[in-house]
Amino acid sequence: MGSIFYTEIESPIGPLLLTMEQDRLTNVCMNQQKRSVEVQSEWIFSERPFRAIAKQFAEYFRGKRRTFEIPLSMAGTEFQRSVWDELREIPYGTTTTYGEIAKRIGNPKAVRAVGLANGQNPIPIIVPCHRVIGANGKLTGFGGGLENKAILLQLEQHT
Repeated sequence: MGSIFYTEIESPIGPLLLTMEQDRLTNVCMNQQKRSVEVQSEWIFSERPFRAIAKQFAEYFRGKRRTFEIPLSMAGTEFQRSVWDELREIPYGTTTTYGEIAKRIGNPKAVRAVGLANGQNPIPIIVPCHRVIGANGKLTGFGGGLENKAILLQLEQHT
């Protein structure tokens, strides 16, 4: 296990805490996020390894970037990783439902499990869990808060 680096960048939805290990992004945390990561004393603060990532986030928030080109490391179960992989297939500016994700991963009855995996996504925005909405078309379940989910969706729909 290598050193863990962290930094914080500003965004239209508030500060984002980013963590990285072995040149791979491991977490993106929003202030209001329920599943938040706490900085550990042995972690190393540095902006340098995050410069390209911060640039891509800035481009995304200005509506100039639709996809991210960032190496990721996402620890999770096989089921969670299958959900997170499917999230990355949701096109920019569109939404889908938990039920649709369950169907796409070949487990149509796993709607609630998909919702739980969605909520455990360690790298929101880049792995766009904000693009998943309820079957009734309403905004539901976003660890960073429904207000931030609405902001992200609005940003994507207006660019």
